[in-house]
Amino acid sequence: MVLINNMVLVKFLGLCPFFGVSKKLSNAFSMGLAVTLVMLITSVVASVIYNYILVPYEVEYMNIVIYILVIASLVQIVELIIKRTNILLYNALGIYLPLITTNCIVLGITFINSAENYSILESAVSALGAGIGFTLVLIIMSGIREKLDLADPPKSMRGLPVAFLTAAILAMAFSGFSGIV
Repeated sequence: MVLINNMVLVKFLGLCPFFGVSKKLSNAFSMGLAVTLVMLITSVVASVIYNYILVPYEVEYMNIVIYILVIASLVQIVELIIKRTNILLYNALGIYLPLITTNCIVLGITFINSAENYSILESAVSALGAGIGFTLVLIIMSGIREKLDLADPPKSMRGLPVAFLTAAILAMAFSGFSGIV
C-alpha cells in the first residue's frame, strides 16, 4: 500500500488534497498525519462493525451508510482536536480538513478491507500502509512544488499544470516499484 499499490498514484484516490495541500511541506505532513489517523481508526471501527454486526445480521448492504457515518464522526473529532491544540495548523489546512470526510481514500480503504475480508489487524495494517503511502507522496509532491516555486517555468505551466505533470512523473516512478516485489 505504501509503494506498489499507492492510493494516490496507482488507484488515483485522494487527488483533491494531494493537489490542494501539497504546496507547503509542513501542511502536507500535517494533512498526511491527519488522514492516516482517520484512516487507521476508521478501518478498525469499520472492520469491527462489518465483521461483528453487518455480516452476522446479514445487512452488508448498509456498509456505505455505516462507513460514511463512522468517517464523518472521526473527522469531526480530529478537526476539533486540531482546532483546540493548533489553531495555525487548523487555519493552514482550511477547507481540506473537513474534506477528509469526503476523501475517497478513507472510504476506499474501508471498501478494500471489507472486499478482501481482512481481519481487524489486517485492516489496520492495510490502512496504516495506505496512510503512510499517502503521506509519503504528499511530502514528496510538496517538496517538489516548493522547489518549483523558485523556478521560472513558462507562464502557461505555472501552478496546477506543472503539478499535474509532476504527479504523472511520480506515478511512473512509483510504478517501477511493482517489479521489485
